[in-house]
Amino acid sequence: MTHPALIRRDHLSTALKLAADGLPVLPLRKGKVPFANCPACLYTACGGRPHMKTPGPCTCPHPCHGWAAATTDPWTLNSPQWAAAWREAAGVAYYPGGAGLTVVDLDHADAVAWARDTLPTTRTVRTTRGQHWIYQGTMPSANGVRDCVDIKSTMAYARWRGPGTGTLAALPEAVRALAVKEPAPVQPAPYAFTMSAQAAESACRHRTPAFLERGIAMAVQRISEATSGIHATVYATFLAVLSTHGRCGCLTEDHIARLFAAAQAKGETPRHCADTWANARTRLGL
Repeated sequence: MTHPALIRRDHLSTALKLAADGLPVLPLRKGKVPFANCPACLYTACGGRPHMKTPGPCTCPHPCHGWAAATTDPWTLNSPQWAAAWREAAGVAYYPGGAGLTVVDLDHADAVAWARDTLPTTRTVRTTRGQHWIYQGTMPSANGVRDCVDIKSTMAYARWRGPGTGTLAALPEAVRALAVKEPAPVQPAPYAFTMSAQAAESACRHRTPAFLERGIAMAVQRISEATSGIHATVYATFLAVLSTHGRCGCLTEDHIARLFAAAQAKGETPRHCADTWANARTRLGL
């Protein structure tokens, strides 16, 4: 039987080797969850909060939480702040997006069979219940794109299961399409837009309905064409729409649903859309 202390030292050794190869890594505790290094980021998507101008790790005095804690710096991995984490570590995780990779997590034999029939062959890694298919290239992460299929790339971490077999293939459009083919349905009831009495009573200054329709179409296009800084783009777009159309009562649930759907197609959650919309309204005093 292997002594637990030897297992934990082996985790750190593995992490240091991966970091030397350019793969950002972090320790995992039991349950495949990260350690709570940064209390300010606990239980949140680090870098994904609406008030931040750009996505990415927050400014923390210690290693951040979750995927944002992943690092290739050997001094950080060996730092006193992480000493306790490595003593208790149950595994090593890595940040695929930070290494320019995307992991298609196939968590069932049926999912693996689907991938073999549908996706280009690439490097594969065996997992407890299925396989990881790893591609060269990044994209927004997304869970549940199919039954037992998750995509882990930017702002997500994957457990290290070994180097795998096969040659890395370029990230195919078939994988990108999984995250955007069917945007998550907007749930208007919990996040319904409500106008203030002042806005509802204001006279509409738009001469034709086409002005509003053109504005919504341009906003949807701006979000859809964003290739980076998705959170910041969504917030800026919501702010622009509300600053132009938010005080006269023209906006309807259908308009908002179109904006939310565009944001969700880029990886935003319904809750994040609602929070970002609320933050934009608060900033404008609506």
